[in-house]
Amino acid sequence: MKRETYILSAVIGDVVGSRFEFNNIKTKDFELVTDESTFTDDTVLTMAVLDWCINSKHPYNYSERASYLQKWARKYPNSGYGGTFIHWKDLDNPKPYNSCGNGSAMRISPVGFLQSNEEDVIKYSKLITEVTHNHPEGIKGAECTARMIFKALNNASKDELYSLAISYYPEIKNLNYEDLKRNYVHGLEICQLTVPQAIYCFLISDSFIDTLRTTISIGGDSDTLAAINCPIALAYYKEIEQDLVDRVKAKLPDEMILLIESVN
Repeated sequence: MKRETYILSAVIGDVVGSRFEFNNIKTKDFELVTDESTFTDDTVLTMAVLDWCINSKHPYNYSERASYLQKWARKYPNSGYGGTFIHWKDLDNPKPYNSCGNGSAMRISPVGFLQSNEEDVIKYSKLITEVTHNHPEGIKGAECTARMIFKALNNASKDELYSLAISYYPEIKNLNYEDLKRNYVHGLEICQLTVPQAIYCFLISDSFIDTLRTTISIGGDSDTLAAINCPIALAYYKEIEQDLVDRVKAKLPDEMILLIESVN
């Protein structure tokens, strides 16, 4: 599989989940991509992290790291950013704001896909996350997601991935699909109430598409849940329908497609 397809996985999750974010459906029976489907801030900031991973000259420099996030967010200012980030993106002298929001995990997938070893996954995940989300839970959510992607890409078993996941979030052991369908709601936009649920939906799945449908069916912050776990799912299952890839790519502007294709 081309590396660009892996990179697209978070975008696919975002686009498919976009029309259900504020209209949860609690079922696996839905059309994946429609005219209403669109990319949101999850995709825009994934592109920012991808751009940083590929083109950064000074990865330890805070101003440079911030500039990648600000550049892409300013290009697409109406993409649904969180209340603090929407102001942060326009600051002349931005600083971290101690966020534990799920935005840290939704954008991190390029780090998991592009680093060559697990130590660098951890290091670069923290570097790009702490630019905004320097709360320990924000850093943890991104790191867990990136490590899950990296290990799945490198053929870890479901058991190994489960063990890694519960080392970060032991509460995954107590999650239940039917309970989530009944009770999980939008508004819980922090890592500790999003990342475990996203990972759980992957762990109980049997394919990339099943991960995606299961994730949407529990409700919540649908596009972000799927942007978090679709990269894990594709890294693990390594199979996806080309038609879905093509339909999602058709939703993207040329500059995003060119950036994604540049990873090959």
